[in-house]
Amino acid sequence: MPVSSIFRLVRASWVLAREGVFTQVDSRHMPVQARMLLTFAKWIATRKQKLDRRGHISKAMEKLGPSYIKLGQFLATRPDIVGVQAANELGELQDKLSPFPTAQAIKIVEADIGLPINQIFLEFSGPVAAASIAQVHKARIDGNEGEKYVAVKILRPGVERRFRRDVEDMLRVARIAEKFSLEAQRLRLIEVVETLARSVKLEMDFRIEAAAASEFEENTRSDLSFRVPKVDWDRTSKNVLVIEWIDGTSLSDIEGLKKKGFDLPSIGKNVIQSFLRHAMRDGFFHADMHQGNLFIDEEGKLTAVDFGITGRLGKKERRFLAEILYGFITRNYKRVAEVHFEAGYVAKTYSVDDFAQAIRAIGEPIHSRTADQISMARLLALLFEVTALFEMKTRTELVLLQKTMVVVEGVARSLDPHLNLWSAAEPVVNEWIAENIGPKAVITDFRDSTQHLLRALPKVTELIERASESRELKSSEKRQPAFFPLSLHLALWVAVLLLAINIGVLLK
Repeated sequence: MPVSSIFRLVRASWVLAREGVFTQVDSRHMPVQARMLLTFAKWIATRKQKLDRRGHISKAMEKLGPSYIKLGQFLATRPDIVGVQAANELGELQDKLSPFPTAQAIKIVEADIGLPINQIFLEFSGPVAAASIAQVHKARIDGNEGEKYVAVKILRPGVERRFRRDVEDMLRVARIAEKFSLEAQRLRLIEVVETLARSVKLEMDFRIEAAAASEFEENTRSDLSFRVPKVDWDRTSKNVLVIEWIDGTSLSDIEGLKKKGFDLPSIGKNVIQSFLRHAMRDGFFHADMHQGNLFIDEEGKLTAVDFGITGRLGKKERRFLAEILYGFITRNYKRVAEVHFEAGYVAKTYSVDDFAQAIRAIGEPIHSRTADQISMARLLALLFEVTALFEMKTRTELVLLQKTMVVVEGVARSLDPHLNLWSAAEPVVNEWIAENIGPKAVITDFRDSTQHLLRALPKVTELIERASESRELKSSEKRQPAFFPLSLHLALWVAVLLLAINIGVLLK
């Protein structure tokens, strides 16, 4: 291992130890050498952390810099690895750094766009926000619709090189841990670091974030109460993202929202419904919906920014989410259990009835509480704990969904502490079920299946022709008449029948 890497890892270990991160680690099953190191790490923790008996992992990550901040944000979405308490603390990680000079930012923009700054923008301000990967400036442009303000997000200089270096250090530690620890192998630490590296690599290419924002804007264009700023593709590159500037009030500014006369309970309800609508209707959700990324514009629309972290759900996962929430709302625990089995999340070796009984243990206490005491995020967390007993494998997309719901629920409750989450969620869930599981969905699925079949017909015809030619060749060799196999005749007639039915459905 390079000497420079050893020094960096020693420094990181020292910072983590001083913040008391190792004070709660159980060393009973560790090798002797590891126990000695852990004892030393606990000894050097500050007196305050020893008395607190709780490690301040988020503070340690902030001290260690951009790469570790990103590691902390990533681990916040994986409570299955770090535990619920640590994940919750990491979720509060403050991604704020000192800004780099405006002159340096201008050089990056000019190099990426290939023009002098005064030909790109009419006006370019100093930094208005700075984080671990990038900082944001406000600028004015002359667009197709006249002059307007835009937000210019610029990649922090040297962050890619530093991140690659730190990831190499993390991988070395992960390999050593997996070599000597079965628990580390179970948690797949090498895979965790490699996944982090891939996700941040994409996050540091602002064209990817621009594409995410563009997709969100298309998905929500007809939504009356939600808005996404438009991307300026002409001025966007790998290191620079230019997007519509939002004049609005942050959801973190409760007093400011009140002064402007906004209805806070309605905004809270909109936050919950927008998130669920994106997750279930679009299968594409903003996975970093904290107050700093949400604004209310002058028209009263909820506006989201910063699409560096997003999540996707397939049709199966969307149905899973909708039926889970609907099952708990209606107390149909047997259906909740069946959905898990139908999705293939729980092994067939277990009984649906036994699983439904475990689900009931989560659901019934909820219905004995008032609406403002019920947490959907807590419900999903308990659900994942129970499914672990039935050997349900970790589903990364569902863990990210659950973690995002914790944040979204917190935002909604900060606006309205008495928000009835179930009443807010029910219309969105019911609408999705009616569209995707009810009679209308059956017709849609049938139509889609038929269209797939029609697209495949040329290939079927080609196969029939080949089979026919093969038969003719064999028949000529044996001096026997050629014929179509009965199965091919039937396939053609079925295809024609489905085509006729599909045309009839479309004409209605």
